[in-house]
Amino acid sequence: MSRSYSAESGPRDYSAAVAALNTLQSNFSAVEAIKKLGPGWNKQALPEMREYARRIGYESSNFDRLNPIHVAGTKGKGSTSSFISSILSQYLSTKCSIHAERLPSSVGLYTSPHLRFVRERIKIDNQPISEELFAKCFWELWDRLEATTPPTPSSAVATSQRGNAVGKPVYFHYLTLMALHCYLQEAVGTAVVECGIGGEYDTTNILVKPSVTGVTSLGIDHESLLGDTIESIAWHKAGIFKEGVPAFTVPQPEKALEVLRERAKERQTEVFVVPRHQALEGMKLGLQGEFQKVNASLAVAISAMHLQRLGFNGVPNPYDSVSALPQEFMTGLECARLGGRCDMRQDSKAKNLTWYIDGGHTLESIEMAGRWFASSVATSLDATSTTRILIFNQQTRDASTLARRLHSTLASATSNSSKTGPQLFQHAIFCPNTTYKDAGYKADLVSMNTNQHDIASLKVQNELAATWEQVDAQANVSVVGTIEEAVGRAREAAESGRQIEVLVTGSLHLVGGLIEVLESEVEKGDSRL
Repeated sequence: MSRSYSAESGPRDYSAAVAALNTLQSNFSAVEAIKKLGPGWNKQALPEMREYARRIGYESSNFDRLNPIHVAGTKGKGSTSSFISSILSQYLSTKCSIHAERLPSSVGLYTSPHLRFVRERIKIDNQPISEELFAKCFWELWDRLEATTPPTPSSAVATSQRGNAVGKPVYFHYLTLMALHCYLQEAVGTAVVECGIGGEYDTTNILVKPSVTGVTSLGIDHESLLGDTIESIAWHKAGIFKEGVPAFTVPQPEKALEVLRERAKERQTEVFVVPRHQALEGMKLGLQGEFQKVNASLAVAISAMHLQRLGFNGVPNPYDSVSALPQEFMTGLECARLGGRCDMRQDSKAKNLTWYIDGGHTLESIEMAGRWFASSVATSLDATSTTRILIFNQQTRDASTLARRLHSTLASATSNSSKTGPQLFQHAIFCPNTTYKDAGYKADLVSMNTNQHDIASLKVQNELAATWEQVDAQANVSVVGTIEEAVGRAREAAESGRQIEVLVTGSLHLVGGLIEVLESEVEKGDSRL
């Protein structure tokens, strides 16, 4: 029986909102059943999303008031969206638009997943909304849905909702509606919306008339939902294209680009391929990694087009990747932030320990993580005073294949292998996404759509350890039960006095749990001051 929340259920604060939200997660068996339905199973997701919107008082066209920018893609869509939001924040607070007197000044940014707090998904002016605003908007939607008659869901969506609160959308769908509701309530001037999975049937595609659309780099991912060819992936991602709405993308494999162009033609628009912007050469972006210049270039084009459409003067030509950029664009690119992506930080307890944190859940993204780490530690690769440690997990995809790709990428990037030169890692630690040994997960980090038996038995982690021992027999390989324990192992190594460089990659849930451990320690320390 699903848990029901109402005004009489107790406190209606942020903690209660997160607890209620977690009841909307699909469990592992439901997720597996959905995957077996194959690509296109969720064709009814958008009609049902529109019905949910009506039940909370909106038509899809109401969200046009947010001047939304819609971004899809396999990798880089969160980074691109963050760059866009940062650039726009330099403009929307000014009076440079011919419509400035009637344009709201704030910028909304909706992305997923979150790292520490679920409210990170819904940002205004590049900051997560407050606990108070999250709770307010959450319960407003909850009450409106409780007060209306639920629609009859399709069989596929009904499958995904087994065990959830009756008459409410699933987790991501609820948060999407909540973000749009919040942005309308807060009179946000522009909402930058990142797709969840795909595009054609993604629930963020409830947007009717975005200002601009963009597709980031494409690769194979979520095959059970999107298909296992680059053409199928491109077809789904291009589903966000709208008639008369400018569309941009980055250089893609030719087969993918052909599909994007065909889909743009079908939607009576045109997609422009954005080359790497020359003004970014030698520039230090707010997000690390050489590959971020591709994402930043796309963000520049999308932002420029959007600002033009809002009536701003003195903005770049969105189709020009050669000319100098205005200072506002440069500042926006330099100030962009996105936790857990090419994120380097010093440990608060062991000053000789540096964390290199980058989520990577596809072969392409794990390769990028490896290249970034290799370039970041290039000067210390031959240093005998440095110890490198890997902390890795990927609970629901082909984890061993990702681990092998990481090793081969690092070996290639450093021109070394464990057989011919210095070891890539002296230690490799594998753990599940469980955060704490005693407390388990914080409510914001609870995930019900993983195999709990596999997590308890450390099945995936033991398989990863066996894989790593095959590719690097010299490494000290270990399996631990929590992220907290993995952090402890790294700090134990730091007691030697050597310089410690730790790469944490794989699942963004692992990355989020690690950041939770590190940042909560700092916050507790501050509270004792």
